[in-house]
Amino acid sequence: MRRFNTEGPVRPDDHYAIAPLTRVDVDELLGLIQAKRYFVLHAPRQTGKTSALLALRDLLNEAGEVLCVYANFEVGQAMRENLEQALRALLDELASRALAAGDGFLEDAWPDVLAKSGPGGALRGALTRWAAASPKPLVLLIDEIDSLVGDTLLSVLRQLRAGYDRRPEGFPQSVVLCGVRNIRDYRIRSSSGEVIAGGSPFNIAAKSLRLGDFTEAETRALTAQHTAETGQPFAPEALDAVWEQTQGQPWLVNALCAEACFDNKAGRDRSRTITADDIFAAREELILSRRTHLDQLAHKLEEDRVRRVIEPLLTDADPTSCDVSDIGFQRDIDYVRDLGLIAAGNGIRMANPIYAEVVPRELTAAAQERLAEQTAWYVKDDGGLDMDKLLAAFQSFFREHSEHWLGRFDYREAGPQLILQAYLQRVVNGGGRIEREYGLGRGATDLLVLWPHREGLPSDLWRRFVVECKVLRDGDRRGLEGTIERGVEQTLGYMDKCASGEGHLVVFNRTGDAKGPASKEDGKLWKDRVFRREEARDGRKLVVWGM
Repeated sequence: MRRFNTEGPVRPDDHYAIAPLTRVDVDELLGLIQAKRYFVLHAPRQTGKTSALLALRDLLNEAGEVLCVYANFEVGQAMRENLEQALRALLDELASRALAAGDGFLEDAWPDVLAKSGPGGALRGALTRWAAASPKPLVLLIDEIDSLVGDTLLSVLRQLRAGYDRRPEGFPQSVVLCGVRNIRDYRIRSSSGEVIAGGSPFNIAAKSLRLGDFTEAETRALTAQHTAETGQPFAPEALDAVWEQTQGQPWLVNALCAEACFDNKAGRDRSRTITADDIFAAREELILSRRTHLDQLAHKLEEDRVRRVIEPLLTDADPTSCDVSDIGFQRDIDYVRDLGLIAAGNGIRMANPIYAEVVPRELTAAAQERLAEQTAWYVKDDGGLDMDKLLAAFQSFFREHSEHWLGRFDYREAGPQLILQAYLQRVVNGGGRIEREYGLGRGATDLLVLWPHREGLPSDLWRRFVVECKVLRDGDRRGLEGTIERGVEQTLGYMDKCASGEGHLVVFNRTGDAKGPASKEDGKLWKDRVFRREEARDGRKLVVWGM
């Protein structure tokens, strides 16, 4: 029985699969190779890069005009900047892969080349000898190139560049470098963080290609394979949920469906239709279990260049507050986009709702652990959630503890929003769900709290509570009343979008915070900041919470 694949390259005999070469422009790839070009293929982790490279290798070797060899240079990562040991591992990997492709020349040649040329010339020398001895032009596909570190990466790239003018008789006709990041944008650093090379030492790359995510049609085609082979259908709402939650990120698509159809005991009943609730339950399980893919992304949040891009998304920052013309900031954006955390294309927004959920949860994980879970206190007799009571309790909590808690967050500008989300998440974990919308230029953080007011009720019938979050900062010309007025409009609009009958606007007044929250000097005492009032527009009501 085939399954959804969440580890390693796709094997069509074992996995439901979208043919890898249908996801790239094969004519463009073949054209670059025929034109003897060196180029880059990059994409976020677990997007299908290796599967595409292996399929390209097989296609070229079946045609018979060249000898194409795939090699994974991740084997050199453990040697860090020990250049000799790293080159020994890389040459051995290359020789082993070439032998598997039917060419044993390197197996005997590379130790002698390494001894003669040293690590600084061994790769260039080995490739020169191999190309001269090969009856066919060589095409080399190098995977995980950006796993190499510092001097090792720099040396490999410069050795490839040094033999470029000898192709195809004395060097590979074409080399494809594959990794997460675009090599053209590398700033190569040593293990200690010292910059070794500014700009790219691989300026012979003719083009940089990016492997995209699944399209909606490909996402549905993958789930259709499961239905065709097992007879187990996906409800239309479930198919919508898979696409909406993942936006086609290949690992997420496969992981959600694997959890719903195989890992979940109920999902293994093939007579049972997979529902939207099954997909949301699978999403929660993936997040809570911190699968490697999600954990790796969460770990990146600790990097300063990631924080500089993600932090404005978590706040209600005006896009003009971020200098997108700044070269350093633009490089940060490119880096975070290459990681897959933000969407490709124009604008800055999270790549998909699952990542949008993982980021604030990861940033507030420690805070959630320190908060007492008191879900029952906020549950009404009829099973509904008393959101008014919950936010009143949060208001008291924030007044008493915010100064202490804000200092705990690395993402300090987003601290108020993160505290609110941690507080709500800890309570809602008792049986509900939070959906979040945020992005640069949105002007607010939108939270939709869904709560089951009756056991066994499908989630499309759960009660919906909109919580809009805005922050008033120094220099905001709108002032408190202007901020509230704009926030009321946004909250009502989000209520319409979500079909919610209850809305709450939370306004954090952070003016004068340079002197400390609610200091006497700036006149913003807590008694001036804390309030609750109801607003009505066109017969619709919502509650505004000041703090």
